[in-house]
Amino acid sequence: MIKMKMTKGKSPVLVWTDDVESSAHDQLSRMADLPIVHSHIAVMPDVHMGKGATVGSVIPTREAIVPAAVGVDIGCGMCAVRTSLNASQLPESLRGVRNQIERDVPVGFDMHSNRRVRAAAAAKVEPGLREILDRHPGITSKSPRKDSWARQIGTLGGGNHFIELCLDEEDRVWVMLHFGSRGIGNNIGQYFISKAREVIEKSDIHLPDRDLAYLTEGTGLFDDYWHALTWAQEYAARNRQEMLDIVLDALARKLPPFKLEEAAINCRHNYAAREVHDGTEIYVTRKGAIRAGAGELGIIPGSMGARSYIVRGKGNEKSFCSCAHGAGRRMSRSAARKQFTRDDLLSQTEGVECRKDKGVIDEIPGAYKDIDQVMENQIDLVETVHTLKQVLCVKG
Repeated sequence: MIKMKMTKGKSPVLVWTDDVESSAHDQLSRMADLPIVHSHIAVMPDVHMGKGATVGSVIPTREAIVPAAVGVDIGCGMCAVRTSLNASQLPESLRGVRNQIERDVPVGFDMHSNRRVRAAAAAKVEPGLREILDRHPGITSKSPRKDSWARQIGTLGGGNHFIELCLDEEDRVWVMLHFGSRGIGNNIGQYFISKAREVIEKSDIHLPDRDLAYLTEGTGLFDDYWHALTWAQEYAARNRQEMLDIVLDALARKLPPFKLEEAAINCRHNYAAREVHDGTEIYVTRKGAIRAGAGELGIIPGSMGARSYIVRGKGNEKSFCSCAHGAGRRMSRSAARKQFTRDDLLSQTEGVECRKDKGVIDEIPGAYKDIDQVMENQIDLVETVHTLKQVLCVKG
């Protein structure tokens, strides 16, 4: 439910929590001062300060898009599918399963070798990328390898991206994934953020924050960004499908025979789309928020030691049919590394087969908000379909 209404900027900001850090509050006020905002900004209960724009915000705009609000992990999202397996069919130790996944899936900065590159998937998306790069070669001018985008299809990356096995309320086994457009999405995002700043700096428009520079509909640069944005979102979706195939193959080598019980659920949370709200076609940018239209299924993961949720949207127009994309950080990565120890990590991830070394302390559950409180704050946005508990988690 709406807990707060901010009116400091030109447009109101409706907030689905009263837990908003001061830096995020200030960032939201600057976003609300943008002249292109349509009606109001909606802020989800997993809100926290982000780079460029506040994570957990839904920003409706008229005839323009803010590239930094979309961000650099364009199209990042989640995928979840239920298998025919149940908890009793899993081995007592899942270490071998995790090791197999980590052998098959490059994580962190690693990528597939030329021999193992997902060539068929790359061939399907290469023409669109070539068209983009022909017009804007600067997108990859600083990339050490021009073929990285192809070798990163079906790779995890780092940070809060993950591969998980989960059990639902009936002890059925689910596979859940979270990652996005990897290095090429970052290249595209950074490039057009810079271009938007150049456009605004040459105009007489004064913005409260240079990161909020926007591109205006009807210009060639806007058209090129929209094309690149659409491509990166499709690339991220294909990336998750390829990853799902790899993970399922890995599981098939370590677990009893199984099948998928239903179609995979897919959702994304760093993207922009043309949508109609209150009879008006606008651009809706979801920065760390997923679409929750009436009847639409979505995924809201907790941290690697907490619960996650499969949800069904209620189509709440005040949120522009959106909801939270996860628990949301309550402290920065550097703060988490200073506050928590490896013993804390062992305690907070007890019962989960995962990395428990100092390299993932910044992903410790204590660095995140309480996912159950996040869910309670958005009961008017979604209803719970399944509650999932992680038993295995792979991170980069």
